[in-house]
Amino acid sequence: MINKEEIQNQMIQAVETVRQTNPMAGSITNTVTINFVANAQLAVGGSAAMVYLPDEGEFLAKAGGATYLNVGTLLPIYEQTLPHIVKVLHNTGKPWVLDPVAVGIGSLRTQLLQQFKDYKPCVIRGNASEIIALAGLWGLEGGTDLSNVRGVDSMDSVITAKTAAVALTKWTGGAVAVSGKTDLITDGSVIVFSHGGSHYMEKITGSGCSLGAVVAVYATAASPFIAALTATAVYNLAGKRAENKVDGPGSFQIQFLDELHKATAVDIANNPFEIEEV
Repeated sequence: MINKEEIQNQMIQAVETVRQTNPMAGSITNTVTINFVANAQLAVGGSAAMVYLPDEGEFLAKAGGATYLNVGTLLPIYEQTLPHIVKVLHNTGKPWVLDPVAVGIGSLRTQLLQQFKDYKPCVIRGNASEIIALAGLWGLEGGTDLSNVRGVDSMDSVITAKTAAVALTKWTGGAVAVSGKTDLITDGSVIVFSHGGSHYMEKITGSGCSLGAVVAVYATAASPFIAALTATAVYNLAGKRAENKVDGPGSFQIQFLDELHKATAVDIANNPFEIEEV
Protein backbone atom coordinates (compact mmCIF):
# COMPACT_ATOMS: atom_id res chain seq x y z
CA MET A 1 0.00 0.00 0.00
CA ILE A 2 1.28 3.49 -0.86
CA ASN A 3 2.42 5.35 2.26
CA LYS A 4 1.59 8.85 3.40
CA GLU A 5 4.97 10.34 2.50
CA GLU A 6 4.74 9.04 -1.07
CA ILE A 7 1.25 10.51 -1.42
CA GLN A 8 2.37 13.88 -0.07
CA ASN A 9 5.36 14.01 -2.42
CA GLN A 10 3.09 13.36 -5.39
CA MET A 11 0.68 16.06 -4.19
CA ILE A 12 3.50 18.58 -3.92
CA GLN A 13 4.64 17.70 -7.43
CA ALA A 14 1.11 18.13 -8.80
CA VAL A 15 0.68 21.56 -7.23
CA GLU A 16 4.09 22.78 -8.39
CA THR A 17 3.61 21.46 -11.93
CA VAL A 18 0.25 23.20 -12.29
CA ARG A 19 1.64 26.50 -11.06
CA GLN A 20 4.59 26.27 -13.42
CA THR A 21 2.67 25.22 -16.54
CA ASN A 22 -0.76 26.94 -16.21
CA PRO A 23 -2.60 24.02 -17.86
CA MET A 24 -6.00 24.45 -19.48
CA ALA A 25 -8.84 22.31 -18.17
CA GLY A 26 -11.98 23.14 -20.13
CA SER A 27 -15.42 22.82 -18.60
CA ILE A 28 -19.04 22.31 -19.44
CA THR A 29 -20.57 23.11 -16.12
CA ASN A 30 -23.53 24.22 -14.09
CA THR A 31 -24.70 27.62 -15.38
CA VAL A 32 -25.41 28.70 -11.79
CA THR A 33 -21.72 28.36 -10.89
CA ILE A 34 -19.67 29.10 -14.03
CA ASN A 35 -18.00 32.22 -12.64
CA PHE A 36 -16.92 30.58 -9.39
CA VAL A 37 -15.75 27.44 -11.20
CA ALA A 38 -13.52 29.47 -13.52
CA ASN A 39 -12.15 31.63 -10.73
CA ALA A 40 -11.25 28.59 -8.63
CA GLN A 41 -9.36 27.03 -11.54
CA LEU A 42 -7.46 30.26 -12.05
CA ALA A 43 -6.72 30.61 -8.33
CA VAL A 44 -4.91 27.26 -8.14
CA GLY A 45 -2.84 28.04 -11.22
CA GLY A 46 -4.88 26.56 -14.04
CA SER A 47 -6.48 28.08 -17.11
CA ALA A 48 -10.27 28.04 -17.52
CA ALA A 49 -12.48 27.83 -20.61
CA MET A 50 -16.25 27.37 -20.60
CA VAL A 51 -18.34 26.21 -23.57
CA TYR A 52 -21.59 24.38 -24.33
CA LEU A 53 -21.69 23.76 -28.10
CA PRO A 54 -20.59 20.38 -29.53
CA ASP A 55 -17.88 21.70 -31.87
CA GLU A 56 -16.41 24.02 -29.26
CA GLY A 57 -16.48 21.23 -26.70
CA GLU A 58 -14.57 18.99 -29.10
CA PHE A 59 -11.96 21.71 -29.60
CA LEU A 60 -11.47 22.11 -25.85
CA ALA A 61 -11.33 18.36 -25.30
CA LYS A 62 -8.49 18.08 -27.80
CA ALA A 63 -6.68 21.28 -26.83
CA GLY A 64 -6.88 21.02 -23.06
CA GLY A 65 -4.99 18.80 -20.68
CA ALA A 66 -8.21 17.58 -19.07
CA THR A 67 -11.95 18.33 -19.16
CA TYR A 68 -14.60 18.80 -16.48
CA LEU A 69 -18.20 17.79 -17.23
CA ASN A 70 -20.97 18.79 -14.83
CA VAL A 71 -24.62 17.92 -15.54
CA GLY A 72 -26.02 20.40 -13.03
CA THR A 73 -28.17 22.59 -15.29
CA LEU A 74 -28.88 20.76 -18.52
CA LEU A 75 -29.77 22.50 -21.77
CA PRO A 76 -31.31 20.66 -24.74
CA ILE A 77 -28.08 21.09 -26.71
CA TYR A 78 -26.27 18.98 -24.12
CA GLU A 79 -27.96 15.89 -25.57
CA GLN A 80 -25.63 16.42 -28.53
CA THR A 81 -22.67 18.04 -26.79
CA LEU A 82 -21.90 15.74 -23.88
CA PRO A 83 -21.94 12.33 -25.63
CA HIS A 84 -19.84 13.81 -28.45
CA ILE A 85 -17.24 15.18 -26.03
CA VAL A 86 -16.88 12.02 -23.95
CA LYS A 87 -16.29 10.04 -27.15
CA VAL A 88 -13.55 12.48 -28.16
CA LEU A 89 -11.99 12.31 -24.71
CA HIS A 90 -12.12 8.53 -24.73
CA ASN A 91 -10.63 8.26 -28.22
CA THR A 92 -7.82 10.71 -27.48
CA GLY A 93 -7.04 9.28 -24.04
CA LYS A 94 -7.53 12.64 -22.32
CA PRO A 95 -8.50 12.61 -18.62
CA TRP A 96 -11.93 13.88 -17.70
CA VAL A 97 -13.83 14.51 -14.50
CA LEU A 98 -17.54 13.77 -14.10
CA ASP A 99 -19.79 15.52 -11.61
CA PRO A 100 -23.14 13.62 -11.67
CA VAL A 101 -25.12 16.44 -10.10
CA ALA A 102 -28.66 15.52 -9.06
CA VAL A 103 -28.43 12.08 -10.70
CA GLY A 104 -31.86 10.48 -10.98
CA ILE A 105 -34.10 13.56 -11.15
CA GLY A 106 -34.84 13.63 -14.89
CA SER A 107 -34.88 11.49 -18.02
CA LEU A 108 -32.24 13.43 -20.01
CA ARG A 109 -29.87 13.52 -17.04
CA THR A 110 -30.35 9.78 -16.50
CA GLN A 111 -29.86 9.01 -20.18
CA LEU A 112 -26.63 11.01 -20.41
CA LEU A 113 -25.14 9.59 -17.22
CA GLN A 114 -25.97 6.07 -18.39
CA GLN A 115 -24.11 6.71 -21.65
CA PHE A 116 -21.04 7.89 -19.74
CA LYS A 117 -20.55 4.46 -18.16
CA ASP A 118 -18.69 3.02 -21.14
CA TYR A 119 -16.41 6.05 -21.48
CA LYS A 120 -15.04 5.68 -17.94
CA PRO A 121 -14.25 9.10 -16.46
CA CYS A 122 -10.88 9.26 -14.72
CA VAL A 123 -12.41 10.94 -11.67
CA ILE A 124 -15.99 11.05 -10.42
CA ARG A 125 -16.72 13.74 -7.83
CA GLY A 126 -20.01 14.07 -6.03
CA ASN A 127 -21.78 14.01 -2.71
CA ALA A 128 -22.61 10.71 -1.07
CA SER A 129 -26.13 10.44 -2.47
CA GLU A 130 -24.92 11.16 -6.01
CA ILE A 131 -22.15 8.55 -5.79
CA ILE A 132 -24.57 5.92 -4.48
CA ALA A 133 -27.15 6.78 -7.15
CA LEU A 134 -24.60 6.70 -9.98
CA ALA A 135 -23.34 3.29 -8.87
CA GLY A 136 -26.95 2.14 -8.88
CA LEU A 137 -27.59 3.54 -12.35
CA TRP A 138 -24.51 1.72 -13.61
CA GLY A 139 -25.51 -1.53 -11.90
CA LEU A 140 -22.52 -1.56 -9.53
CA GLU A 141 -22.10 -2.73 -5.95
CA GLY A 142 -23.16 -0.29 -3.25
CA GLY A 143 -25.57 1.55 -5.52
CA THR A 144 -29.31 1.91 -5.33
CA ASP A 145 -32.02 2.37 -7.92
CA LEU A 146 -33.65 5.01 -5.74
CA SER A 147 -31.89 8.37 -5.80
CA ASN A 148 -31.65 10.02 -2.40
CA VAL A 149 -30.56 13.42 -3.64
CA ARG A 150 -32.53 16.55 -2.70
CA GLY A 151 -31.79 18.86 -5.60
CA VAL A 152 -28.01 19.12 -5.34
CA ASP A 153 -27.89 18.17 -1.65
CA SER A 154 -26.92 14.81 -0.20
CA MET A 155 -29.21 12.95 2.17
CA ASP A 156 -26.57 10.27 2.90
CA SER A 157 -23.38 10.37 4.95
CA VAL A 158 -20.02 10.04 3.25
CA ILE A 159 -19.22 6.69 4.84
CA THR A 160 -22.40 5.13 3.43
CA ALA A 161 -21.01 5.78 -0.08
CA LYS A 162 -17.76 3.88 0.57
CA THR A 163 -18.78 0.64 -1.16
CA ALA A 164 -20.27 2.48 -4.13
CA ALA A 165 -17.17 4.68 -4.47
CA VAL A 166 -14.86 1.67 -4.52
CA ALA A 167 -17.11 -0.12 -7.04
CA LEU A 168 -17.04 2.90 -9.34
CA THR A 169 -13.23 3.00 -9.27
CA LYS A 170 -13.07 -0.71 -10.04
CA TRP A 171 -15.19 -0.06 -13.13
CA THR A 172 -13.44 3.10 -14.35
CA GLY A 173 -9.88 2.34 -13.27
CA GLY A 174 -9.73 5.89 -11.92
CA ALA A 175 -10.67 7.62 -8.68
CA VAL A 176 -13.76 8.81 -6.83
CA ALA A 177 -14.03 11.77 -4.46
CA VAL A 178 -17.03 11.87 -2.12
CA SER A 179 -17.60 15.31 -0.62
CA GLY A 180 -18.99 15.80 2.87
CA LYS A 181 -18.06 16.85 6.38
CA THR A 182 -15.05 14.56 6.04
CA ASP A 183 -14.19 13.85 2.43
CA LEU A 184 -13.46 10.36 1.08
CA ILE A 185 -11.12 9.78 -1.85
CA THR A 186 -10.36 6.34 -3.25
CA ASP A 187 -8.66 4.62 -6.17
CA GLY A 188 -10.12 1.24 -5.27
CA SER A 189 -7.03 0.04 -3.42
CA VAL A 190 -6.74 2.71 -0.73
CA ILE A 191 -9.17 5.14 0.87
CA VAL A 192 -8.14 8.54 2.16
CA PHE A 193 -10.19 10.64 4.55
CA SER A 194 -9.41 14.35 4.16
CA HIS A 195 -10.27 16.86 6.88
CA GLY A 196 -10.92 20.59 7.04
CA GLY A 197 -13.26 22.81 5.10
CA SER A 198 -15.91 25.13 6.46
CA HIS A 199 -19.60 25.20 7.23
CA TYR A 200 -19.77 28.23 4.94
CA MET A 201 -19.20 25.91 1.97
CA GLU A 202 -22.80 24.77 2.37
CA LYS A 203 -23.98 28.38 2.21
CA ILE A 204 -22.51 29.40 -1.14
CA THR A 205 -23.21 28.09 -4.63
CA GLY A 206 -20.48 26.23 -6.42
CA SER A 207 -18.21 24.79 -3.77
CA GLY A 208 -18.75 21.27 -5.14
CA CYS A 209 -18.82 22.27 -8.80
CA SER A 210 -15.63 24.28 -8.52
CA LEU A 211 -13.94 21.43 -6.65
CA GLY A 212 -14.61 19.12 -9.59
CA ALA A 213 -13.12 21.69 -11.94
CA VAL A 214 -10.00 22.01 -9.78
CA VAL A 215 -9.68 18.21 -9.81
CA ALA A 216 -9.55 18.52 -13.62
CA VAL A 217 -6.76 21.09 -13.34
CA TYR A 218 -4.66 18.72 -11.24
CA ALA A 219 -5.57 15.80 -13.52
CA THR A 220 -3.42 17.47 -16.17
CA ALA A 221 -0.38 16.88 -13.95
CA ALA A 222 -1.07 13.82 -11.78
CA SER A 223 -2.82 10.47 -11.55
CA PRO A 224 -6.60 10.53 -11.02
CA PHE A 225 -6.20 9.62 -7.34
CA ILE A 226 -3.58 12.29 -6.61
CA ALA A 227 -5.54 14.87 -8.60
CA ALA A 228 -8.71 14.17 -6.61
CA LEU A 229 -6.89 14.18 -3.28
CA THR A 230 -4.86 17.31 -4.01
CA ALA A 231 -7.94 19.28 -5.05
CA THR A 232 -9.83 18.10 -1.98
CA ALA A 233 -6.92 18.98 0.29
CA VAL A 234 -6.51 22.51 -1.04
CA TYR A 235 -10.27 23.03 -0.66
CA ASN A 236 -10.24 21.81 2.91
CA LEU A 237 -7.21 23.93 3.74
CA ALA A 238 -8.52 27.08 2.05
CA GLY A 239 -11.97 26.64 3.58
CA LYS A 240 -10.59 26.31 7.08
CA ARG A 241 -8.31 29.33 6.68
CA ALA A 242 -10.99 31.49 5.07
CA GLU A 243 -13.54 30.75 7.79
CA ASN A 244 -11.17 32.11 10.42
CA LYS A 245 -10.99 35.48 8.65
CA VAL A 246 -14.63 36.23 7.80
CA ASP A 247 -18.05 36.51 9.43
CA GLY A 248 -20.42 35.45 6.64
CA PRO A 249 -20.79 33.49 3.38
CA GLY A 250 -20.39 36.50 1.07
CA SER A 251 -16.97 37.48 2.37
CA PHE A 252 -16.10 33.78 2.71
CA GLN A 253 -16.38 33.17 -1.01
CA ILE A 254 -13.93 35.97 -1.77
CA GLN A 255 -11.54 35.00 1.00
CA PHE A 256 -11.73 31.35 -0.06
CA LEU A 257 -10.44 32.20 -3.55
CA ASP A 258 -7.60 34.16 -1.96
CA GLU A 259 -6.69 31.18 0.23
CA LEU A 260 -6.75 28.81 -2.77
CA HIS A 261 -4.26 31.11 -4.44
CA LYS A 262 -2.00 31.55 -1.39
CA ALA A 263 -1.79 27.90 -0.25
CA THR A 264 1.69 26.45 -0.71
CA ALA A 265 2.32 22.98 -2.11
CA VAL A 266 3.71 21.81 1.23
CA ASP A 267 0.75 23.22 3.15
CA ILE A 268 -1.66 21.43 0.83
CA ALA A 269 0.17 18.13 1.17
CA ASN A 270 0.21 18.50 4.95
CA ASN A 271 -3.52 19.13 5.27
CA PRO A 272 -4.70 16.37 7.68
CA PHE A 273 -5.70 13.03 6.14
CA GLU A 274 -5.71 9.35 7.05
CA ILE A 275 -5.22 6.31 4.82
CA GLU A 276 -6.81 2.89 5.01
CA GLU A 277 -6.49 -0.12 2.76
CA VAL A 278 -9.59 -1.27 0.90
